[in-house]
Amino acid sequence: MPYRDGLALQEEAVAKRRAGATGDRLLLLEHPPVITLGRNAREENLLLGPAERQAQGLETIAVARGGDVTYHAPGQLVGYLVVDLAAGGKPDVSLFLRGIESALIRALAALQVPARRVPGRTGVFAGARPEASPDRKIASIGIGLRGWVSWHGFALNVDNDVAAFDCIVPCGLQDIEMTSVARELSAGGPGSPASPLGSRARRAVAQAFSSWFAPAAVL
Repeated sequence: MPYRDGLALQEEAVAKRRAGATGDRLLLLEHPPVITLGRNAREENLLLGPAERQAQGLETIAVARGGDVTYHAPGQLVGYLVVDLAAGGKPDVSLFLRGIESALIRALAALQVPARRVPGRTGVFAGARPEASPDRKIASIGIGLRGWVSWHGFALNVDNDVAAFDCIVPCGLQDIEMTSVARELSAGGPGSPASPLGSRARRAVAQAFSSWFAPAAVL
C-alpha cells in the first residue's frame, strides 16, 4: 500500500477509536520504497540529496511520529497500532513502548530469531546477548498520540534488502547495522510479500500482539 494511503487508513482508524466506534486495532501493511522523517529527524541523516532520491523514485515524507529517519520497502512488515492508552487507567507511554518491544521479541522467538532490547535505545535488536560486533537492529519503533490514542508503530525487517538502508543513518544511530529475519536465519536475499517467510512473520506478529491487546481487532 502506498505510504500516504496507509496514513489515511490510520487517520480513519484513529478517529473511530477516539469516538469509541471501534476497539484497539493493529494494521499490518507493506509499503513501496519510501523514507519517512519523524519529529526528531535531522537533515544530516539523509545520505542522498533530493535529486538523488527523486532519481531513485524515493519519496521522502515528514510524519507525526517520534524518532528520526527510517526506510520502508516491500518485505518489511509495518505495524500501525491504534490503541487507547487511557482505556486501562493512567496512560504510560514508556510502558506502551516496552510492550511493543516485548511483543516483537515474542514474535521473533516464534520465528527462531533470538532478539533483545538495548538499554537506552527504543526498538528491537537481534541476538540473545550483547556481542562485540555492532548492535544489529531488526525492528524500529516510533509512535504518535492523539488524545492518548496511538498511531504509527513499528517496522520489522523480514525479507527486505537491508542494504537499501545505506541511503540514511537509520534512526540517527551511527553505530548499528540493520538486519532482517531472513538475514538472521541465513535465508538468502530479499523475498516478496507472498513468500513463506513473509506469511509466517505476519502470523507470528499478529498472534503476539493479539495476546497482548485482546480483544483487539487484528487486520
